[in-house]
Amino acid sequence: MKKKGVIFLFILLICSLFSTAQKSGLQSYSMKHGENIVYDLNFKWGFIMHAGESTFTYNRDQSVGGATSLLSMSFKTNKFFDGIYKMRDTMSAYYNDDNVLIYSIQQTNEKGYIATDELRFNYGTDSTFIHSLRKRPTRISHDTTLVTTGIVTDMLGVVHYIRGINRKTLKPGDIFSLTTAVGKDLVKVQFLYQHQEIISRGNVKYNTHYFKIDIFDEAFESSKTAAEVWIGDDDNFIPVKLRTKLTIGYAEVYYKDSSGLAHPLSCSIQIKK
Repeated sequence: MKKKGVIFLFILLICSLFSTAQKSGLQSYSMKHGENIVYDLNFKWGFIMHAGESTFTYNRDQSVGGATSLLSMSFKTNKFFDGIYKMRDTMSAYYNDDNVLIYSIQQTNEKGYIATDELRFNYGTDSTFIHSLRKRPTRISHDTTLVTTGIVTDMLGVVHYIRGINRKTLKPGDIFSLTTAVGKDLVKVQFLYQHQEIISRGNVKYNTHYFKIDIFDEAFESSKTAAEVWIGDDDNFIPVKLRTKLTIGYAEVYYKDSSGLAHPLSCSIQIKK
């Protein structure tokens, strides 16, 4: 997997907000302002290596014109992994009163690579127009407009696209498709629902819904089942575990902790010792 693939997939797997119809909109029951979720990222190369931690927050915000909500993500590698591949990334997505995505910004600092990506979304009757701008410290890398149809979001809107699905009506074989704006590219993503599954993490078991993810982009060795995600079976419907194959081993993301959820995390079951 290329460098772009690792970075894109990690952010894709643990980012949030739900998209509906052509625009991005969150179903009100799945999350609320004040939500905070923390994830661990591990690599498995014959042994398990803890790489870092990411925190997601969803709050009321009016700092961008027309916006009323802000979803933000910050990720940093730990001290040990900094020596292998240091990452300090932040992303912010701004939504209006209708939970429609209007603007997002990503600030990247990865092993000396520094960039700021901005996306502005304008919705027409049949198409979505996305102004994509990437700024480097000394130049503009690109300044272009992307045009697409159907469900569209940014990277901070992929996995929780699933959070708006009615989990009670899911059946094996259901497919959910969307387009993701990544820099100057449009990436096609499909979630393929498989079945319910119980997974364990430490001394906790989780009732989950298991999906395979196809990603149609040159950054990936294989687009089919590029990743897998296990979503908790309760009204929060948050990702509990996510995994992707690397050229050697796996990258895995695990739910660690949360606060301010809209509903009790009833998908978790404490294991009695």
